[in-house]
Amino acid sequence: MHLEMRDSYMRDDPEFVRWQNGHRYEPADRASWWRPWLDVVAEATGRGVVMRRLRVVSEPLSDYVRYEYDGTFTNVAAGEDVRWLPRSRARDLLLPALDGWVMDEETVILHHFSGDGQWTGPRMEVVHDPALAGKYAGAYEAAWARAIPHAEYRPA
Repeated sequence: MHLEMRDSYMRDDPEFVRWQNGHRYEPADRASWWRPWLDVVAEATGRGVVMRRLRVVSEPLSDYVRYEYDGTFTNVAAGEDVRWLPRSRARDLLLPALDGWVMDEETVILHHFSGDGQWTGPRMEVVHDPALAGKYAGAYEAAWARAIPHAEYRPA
């Protein structure tokens, strides 16, 4: 389970800069957008691993989240289940302070970003703590239940 809650990440990412300059992935040309991450997703989901990505977003979407939205069809094609949760639908939920992954019943990977969306130390922190994993999983499941599947989400 991957939880993303920021409106902006690494705005100097070359792929985001390309998108700002008009580049869009061509859905029919899978080879043009098949990146190493998508290979990992396809391999894992091919083995039966369920990969879910939840994006908690402000509306109207920031340019960066609009870029993510435009490219999410690649994640879905690779096997990820992606949902979107507008903050207005999350007002009574308690969500973690950090983005991250819930890997299993005891392992979470926490992502550390600066205010402007750049990685900060320790970037990714692997924590083996069943209590923390349970808290993240519980918050994630509550948010997931009210999030909108990618195929149905229409950004404001």
